[in-house]
Amino acid sequence: MTSPILPGSTLGVLGSGQLGRMFAIAARRLGYRVHVLSPDDDTPTGQVADVEFRASYDDLDAIESFARGVSVVTFEFENVPAATTAAAEKYAPVRPSGEVLHTTQNRLREKSFLKQSGIPVTPFAPVRSLADLYAAADLLGVPGVLKTADWGYDGKGQAKIFAKDEIANVWPKFESGEAIYESLIDFDCEVSVVGARGVAGDFVAYGPILNTHANHILDLSICPAPIDPTVATEAIKITREIFDRLKVVGVLCVEFFLDKSGRLMVNELAPRPHNSGHLTIDAFSTCQFEQQVRAVCGLPLGCTRQHRPAAMANLLGDVWAAGTPRWDLLLAEEEVKLHLYGKFQPRAGRKMGHLTALADTPEAAAHAARHARDLLVGK
Repeated sequence: MTSPILPGSTLGVLGSGQLGRMFAIAARRLGYRVHVLSPDDDTPTGQVADVEFRASYDDLDAIESFARGVSVVTFEFENVPAATTAAAEKYAPVRPSGEVLHTTQNRLREKSFLKQSGIPVTPFAPVRSLADLYAAADLLGVPGVLKTADWGYDGKGQAKIFAKDEIANVWPKFESGEAIYESLIDFDCEVSVVGARGVAGDFVAYGPILNTHANHILDLSICPAPIDPTVATEAIKITREIFDRLKVVGVLCVEFFLDKSGRLMVNELAPRPHNSGHLTIDAFSTCQFEQQVRAVCGLPLGCTRQHRPAAMANLLGDVWAAGTPRWDLLLAEEEVKLHLYGKFQPRAGRKMGHLTALADTPEAAAHAARHARDLLVGK
């Protein structure tokens, strides 16, 4: 059996955004040192890490040097090149593995894997040419969504098609690469399950979490999700099956559509902590970032007991549009917690932080989260 990586060791993170920052905070609380590598410096993760390496992910000599100085490598975003993980794996275990990354960083590979595994997914078809797109629209119907197979997030690299006569105008933006066409689902709601799996196959999960979006960006997450308990149980069961089939070691989020008939369909996977899971920091015995530390280090996974119903609201750069937000008003709210990511340039749509509100019911937590965010902009 693999020996655990104990506190006092050094953990390596590829990627330097807010997910790495919160991972580093959790790791340091447990007594680990943290090294981070990304093409930037003075980053959200670098501000709280012990050492910040600035290098391109394509600089394989730098990747190997980085991996030699740590006991395990993990990542905070999935678009790490395969050659990068292969270089790191020469000197340290990469968790989740490069194989997990390879599957999940391409929508077509991901959906094909899920379908072949018998996991319910949104209907899809591969698109590599204009003729393929017309054929996919004939097969699956319109409306539908055309997505790039690689590098998409927060609605980027996507276009809705409501009629076949729109196809010729939409395709030129996608013709340079592989794409995927999916049926546009008339869903009742979107939920996510964040899970963690250890080296020995042990598994824990949070959720399901109810998610609402604005302009394709997650706006509000509520846990527990107000859905039928049998659906919640099924979502966690599907999540565990995905973890076991992929042999994930670490944290992964499964995003689901729940349709009008109560049927779950997997929309996509994120092989890392997830925006919707940020509320676990304040509302659960063990947060998703500590679970990531525990899982990749081969330690026992933590308890996922929820203390109070909670809601998380994203704070985008838009909050700064009218000037400095009223932090004093938000911090006067008794059961609201503020988390800022150390980013210096607020821009519309950029995730600058989040807040979490606790309450006696999920509905009350959601109301408190929206109210607290409104206070920041003087509403």
